[in-house]
Order: sequence, then structure tokens, then C-alpha cells
Amino acid sequence: MKDNKEQEAPIIHWRIDEWFPDLSPELRARLKTYHEELIKFNRTVNLISPKTLFVADALHFADSILASQVIYKANSKIDKIFDLGSGNGFPGLIFALLFPQVQVVLIDSDLKKVEFLKHIVSLLKVTNCTVEHKTIESMPDNSMHYVMARGLNTISKAILIARKVVPKGGAFYHLKSEEWGIEVGEIPTQLCSIWAPSLVGEYKLPVGAVKFSVVKTDKIA
Repeated sequence: MKDNKEQEAPIIHWRIDEWFPDLSPELRARLKTYHEELIKFNRTVNLISPKTLFVADALHFADSILASQVIYKANSKIDKIFDLGSGNGFPGLIFALLFPQVQVVLIDSDLKKVEFLKHIVSLLKVTNCTVEHKTIESMPDNSMHYVMARGLNTISKAILIARKVVPKGGAFYHLKSEEWGIEVGEIPTQLCSIWAPSLVGEYKLPVGAVKFSVVKTDKIA
């Protein structure tokens, strides 16, 4: 009976080395450190849901890796991108680690989360990534040509919040489930005259059968 607790203790998985052998050993080591710090800080800061803690390698790391690759493959001209409501650093910090030639700015209004992001950016020596403790609305008009978000809000609400900061010709990349079409259908007509949505790409996580999507809204007016 004394072994029951050990048997019942859930395992915190780390399978990135197995799933992404094409990533350099140095990059995979940095991702592992990020994972360890995320687990540690999550005890005091609400960075990820406790339900996803043990499979964070799939639901947060693999998801952000795959989505970042879809975004960059679709637009390799990106030289600077803002992650709005970055919070735990997904996907922005992962994007910065994958593509060191791109400047990435993590924006969040939660001071504790910002402090975590600054800590991890410094620890991992991510020189192409900066963190700003600001609201999206307080950023200068037309200051973000490329932006992305994961879990910020519905597409309608996200583009409404970002309508002043993204200039005409800019683009907003949304990380969504395969139900993204429902959210696009809910975009008000007024916003559709300003933003044009399109599917950039779809992917599946290394575990499970659920599809995920990257949807782009181009600022056309």
C-alpha cells in the first residue's frame, strides 16, 4: 500500500526532444529550462491552468512551436512581431527562440506575468525579445505592423482592441482551434470592412487528433 502515492503521482511530461529532433540541442535545452521555470513559477503566478501542467510540453510548447513555424513559413518577411497579452510567453517567446533574426515584443498588463517574462528572457539570454508592461490600448497608434495572440480573446474582440495599433497593411495572427470559422462568422460587418480574415495553416499536436489553426486578419483600411 505504501507505493500507492508514488503510483498515483502524475508525471510532468517533457517530450520535445522526441517530437522535434530537427531543433538544435542548444535550442531544445533552452526550451527545457523554460519549461522548468514555468512549472516552478506556476506555483505562485497563474501562468497556465493546473489541468494542463502535466502535458504543458504538448499543449503549450509543441502548440507554440508548430504555430510559429506556420506563421513564419507563410511570411518570412516578418522582421518584428508583437505578442499581445503574452502572459506566459506563448507563443511569442517560443517564436523568438525559433527565429532569432526576428525582433519579438511581449506585451502584457499583468505585472507578475511581466516579471516572469523578463526573468525567463534574461535567463535564456533571448537578445531578440523584449517585454513591455502595458495595455494594448496604451500602445501608440499604427505602431505594430505584425501582431499575434494565443488565448487573448475571440477574433472579433481581438481585432477591435488592436484596431488603432495595427496600421493599414498590417496583419494579426490568431492561434485558434479548428472551430475558427465560427469566430470569423461572428465578426461584425463594420469590422469586416477594416479586416480581411483568412486561414494561414492548420496543424495537429504530436499527441491527440484535434486540429489547430492559425488565422490571419489583414488590416485593409
